[in-house]
Amino acid sequence: MAYSSIVKPTDYFNTVLYTGNGSTQSITGVNFQPDWVWIKNRTEDYEHTIFDSVRGVQKFIRSSTTGAEATNSNSLTAFGTDGFSIGTESAVNDNSDSFVSWNWLASNTTASNSDGSITSTVSANTTAGFSIVTYSGNSTAGATVGHGLGATPGMIIVKGRDATIDWNVYHHKNTSAPETDYLKLNSTDATTDSSARWNDTAPTSSVFSLGTQTGVNAGFNYVAYCFAEKKGYSKFGSYEGTGNANGTFVYTGFKPAWVLLKISSGTTGAWTLFDNKRDPFNEVDNRLFPDSSGVEADGNDCDFLSNGFKHRTTGSGTNGSGYSYIYMAFAENPFVANDSGTAVPVVAR
Repeated sequence: MAYSSIVKPTDYFNTVLYTGNGSTQSITGVNFQPDWVWIKNRTEDYEHTIFDSVRGVQKFIRSSTTGAEATNSNSLTAFGTDGFSIGTESAVNDNSDSFVSWNWLASNTTASNSDGSITSTVSANTTAGFSIVTYSGNSTAGATVGHGLGATPGMIIVKGRDATIDWNVYHHKNTSAPETDYLKLNSTDATTDSSARWNDTAPTSSVFSLGTQTGVNAGFNYVAYCFAEKKGYSKFGSYEGTGNANGTFVYTGFKPAWVLLKISSGTTGAWTLFDNKRDPFNEVDNRLFPDSSGVEADGNDCDFLSNGFKHRTTGSGTNGSGYSYIYMAFAENPFVANDSGTAVPVVAR
């Protein structure tokens, strides 16, 4: 039996680098028609800009701010069969600047979902464990929203579209009772307890639950990005920092292509993002911060290994002694079972 049902991770997630031209251009090489595109200008101090096919082209939200959804006809103008098209907006296409785009495949279509007490619109990829969900809040504690994954989400990221409010993040390894806690994608804040976010109720294979906090369930429209773990392809885990510069190893079960992590207890700290395209070889040290508009930073941070990642720093942001961290990772190379049943890495072609 295969260790992973996904032999080629780039069919579902891919990072693409490009150079802005200040005009219009089509970015290709994604390997599929993306439903979620997250773009960051690496050269200049522009916000992270996030688009998805459910909300529609030209509509963006920014991970580093509380700002409401905005529309710009010169931003992302189309989702293509192998990428996306962009206009003259500097945050996505400033002339001669270097950009990174992170791209995920949902279903390239939408469906109405009535599994929860709130009807949602969903684009779900059950193979890859990813769905984009939009819904309208009803300010009712205990309201539920269908996510379409057919598996319990390990991570949920929610943003109110109509108001200036924080991003809210659920992570199933955040604490011993993660449904009682939340993090903010736009903030360095540590984990906070709140029944008003997830109603102190863990998500199920069909729905996630809401309290009445304005960030997740007031009289606004919302978007949620939902992720379920898929063995050998994605992992949403936690680890304890050691402060050991010789390396703290975090097992994922695959060679990572992309890792997002956050200190969750002990102190505040930035969300930190690494990928295998900005750093195709170890050491992986080009960092971007989803809670900041700052340019790419360089530091001796970690190695991507065949079955996980290994820290090379003692800093509290990623590996402080006695601190807890959560992470989100996607695979470059999965493991599959050989004839003897032993898991071995596969090079995607």
